[in-house]
Amino acid sequence: MNPHQHESNEQDKTSLEKEIHTDFQKEMTYGDYLHLDKILASQERLSTHHDEMLFIIIHQVSELWMKQILHELGAAMDCISKHELEPAFKMFSRVSRIQQQLIKSWDVLSTLTPADYLQFRDKLGHSSGFQSFQNRLIEFTLGYKNGHVLAVYEHQPELHAKLDAVLHAPSIYDAAIKEMAARGLPIDAECLERDWSQPYQPNHSVEQAWLTVYRNVNQYWDLYELAEKLVDIASQQQQWRFNHMTTVERIIGQKQGTGGSSGVGYLRRALDHRFFPELWSLRTQL
Repeated sequence: MNPHQHESNEQDKTSLEKEIHTDFQKEMTYGDYLHLDKILASQERLSTHHDEMLFIIIHQVSELWMKQILHELGAAMDCISKHELEPAFKMFSRVSRIQQQLIKSWDVLSTLTPADYLQFRDKLGHSSGFQSFQNRLIEFTLGYKNGHVLAVYEHQPELHAKLDAVLHAPSIYDAAIKEMAARGLPIDAECLERDWSQPYQPNHSVEQAWLTVYRNVNQYWDLYELAEKLVDIASQQQQWRFNHMTTVERIIGQKQGTGGSSGVGYLRRALDHRFFPELWSLRTQL
């Protein structure tokens, strides 16, 4: 084959591929890009009751927002591990805004009255928000480690493995503590290398390191900013937990949850846990 003819054929092939790609983009619609056919067909009611649609959509939307939170927290963890705190701040701010959306969603769900919910509750079987693996991943990532909850996912090996991996990995608070140590602030060795699957225990050296940061803001501005972003997220997460508890109590009272949890009792006990404890205790010391 003539070399010039071969070159011409290759150019024609590239041109055709480009044209096909361009034509596909022109044909792609808003619904195609967002897969709205799948999303909007996913609200399958198990009863004929009007309000079951609200119940489904609230939980589906919440799971989508949780997916975005995990996306942001994962990227923020990578930034902190690379000692690049500035990019993480935008991610943390976005997480806080998403948490506000999730908090407000309980206000919408609270329009579901106890009489309404009873019309379809028995159709839910053993399904429960208690089983939300993404909520577990968020709380593990924030440092609320509880290995016992993995039993809920034993019949789902892929989810169980994913949760187990995050359970045994450092939390975002562990990453922040490591960053303080990397900056020369004295941190006890037991905080830097430990069994990450165990609940974090407050530590005096960590509190003293954060106190140094807060007393020398200009010197440690990025660590100070990191701390305040974490406090924002912790505060919002507690507000979400509280609104969850009060909404559940408003709708089912003290009944047992559909997934077998103790319902309001379990949610109330979770409120006793505080994320990033030294970032709260240091305020008394300042």
